[in-house]
Amino acid sequence: MRRRGPPPPANDSPWWRHAVCYQVFVRSFADSDGDGIGDLEGVRDRLGYLELLGVDAVAVSPFYLSAGVADGYDIAGPRAADPVLGGIEAFERLVGEAHRRGLRVLLDVVPGHTSDRHGWFLDALAAPPTAPQRLRYHFHEGSGTAGELPPNDWLDADGASAWSRADDGQWYLHLLGRGLPDLNWSDPMVGADFEKTLRFWLDRGADGFRVVAAHALNSRIEPTDLGVGGPTPPLDRDGVHRALRAIRAVLDSYPDSVAIGEVGSPGRPATLGRLLRPDQLHLATDRRFASAPFDADAVQATISSTLAATSAAATTPAWTLTTHDGTRPVSRYGGGPRGRNRARAMALVQLGLPGTACVFNGDELGLPDGERGPRSAIAWQGSEPPFGFSAPPGTWVPMPREWAELTVESQLGGADSTLSLYRRALELRRAHPAGTGEELEWYGAPPGCFAYRRPGGLVCALNTSAAPVPLPDGEVLLSSAPLADGKLPADAAAWLIAARRR
Repeated sequence: MRRRGPPPPANDSPWWRHAVCYQVFVRSFADSDGDGIGDLEGVRDRLGYLELLGVDAVAVSPFYLSAGVADGYDIAGPRAADPVLGGIEAFERLVGEAHRRGLRVLLDVVPGHTSDRHGWFLDALAAPPTAPQRLRYHFHEGSGTAGELPPNDWLDADGASAWSRADDGQWYLHLLGRGLPDLNWSDPMVGADFEKTLRFWLDRGADGFRVVAAHALNSRIEPTDLGVGGPTPPLDRDGVHRALRAIRAVLDSYPDSVAIGEVGSPGRPATLGRLLRPDQLHLATDRRFASAPFDADAVQATISSTLAATSAAATTPAWTLTTHDGTRPVSRYGGGPRGRNRARAMALVQLGLPGTACVFNGDELGLPDGERGPRSAIAWQGSEPPFGFSAPPGTWVPMPREWAELTVESQLGGADSTLSLYRRALELRRAHPAGTGEELEWYGAPPGCFAYRRPGGLVCALNTSAAPVPLPDGEVLLSSAPLADGKLPADAAAWLIAARRR
């Protein structure tokens, strides 16, 4: 049974077009069995919290069989569950309970690479250089007098060579890091197997997918490609679009399902629009918003660019402040009280925008980066680590003692807490008519500030300057910090209903 919400828009648009999606990193969310590692049952146990928070969907990080070197994104078995995180039955229980509470369930899928422990890759290494098993990946002869050097100087996401050498002397490509060999989407078996994976999880109740690194899918790399791009591999190639069309064709056969692409394209603003076509991705999150500095001009430019791309593609944006391999807003904006104030302000900017909002678990608590960046465990309750995340004190990643003031338990009782700010913002977003409409109008604003207006009348003002500034005339609905004599303080944002223009 679906949760009852506001009446659907007049055009009866899809559920995902204006949804709030909560991204759960399973290993760090909640541990149900006391082994110090979060699991699917832990997520199911905490669904009541997500319902209380007021989100519409939960996106679950990889829980598939993996080699354990990339926190689950190194997938060795895409249609099997890691027993440490829970079996297929645990996933089905999670989906059933989520649907009962009116929450949709999305899964992270990784179409661009596998683990180097995947059976396909082990078969490829064991096969001779001309064998068809190698066509599923990108194997090439090296450069140099005897092939002893990589085919070119491309770098992977870690800044090292994007090539590793097999025992027989050929080199294989891994754009996202060692242990993650890239798949060749020109090989028909790659697309056929991925389609099988999508249908496997859709048939078990998944409502869609978050497509990780959607811009980086590679079709066959020809020798002529190896001399271009310098250290930056060519992304957003034509093969990307063939792959995304195959993914979309599967989803179109499951009504109401959605594909949200993770597009890591700083400096490539055109990429977003190219991937958002009627036969490709439904939505995409652009990392430019999640990496923009706390500067009104920079944030406004990113918003305007994203809206232009999505409008041209006849869809809406998906906004996120944190990615699973990025930096939390509190830390990115300077850390400490200033970083937290800025993160609160940007939360109102994000949640006030038209389109879909993606909230990474823990951002609603104002957590900074931990030892594993944003992948550190969630603080639930109590005054000592592991703060209710797990029964024993030993967890897979340490938790700072100073997070005692950031637990869910402590923030639920505080009207001015970051959690309370998120809950109130999500309540207004869902129910208040001022937040309707998909267009955006920019107000004139003092230097270091901006204000945008939604068609329904909601105005969001952001102050990144060093001094308080006057707000536009209107009724204040919510602010990330107390107003100072009616002015918006530095490092703050506010929502208001604009006064009618005469």
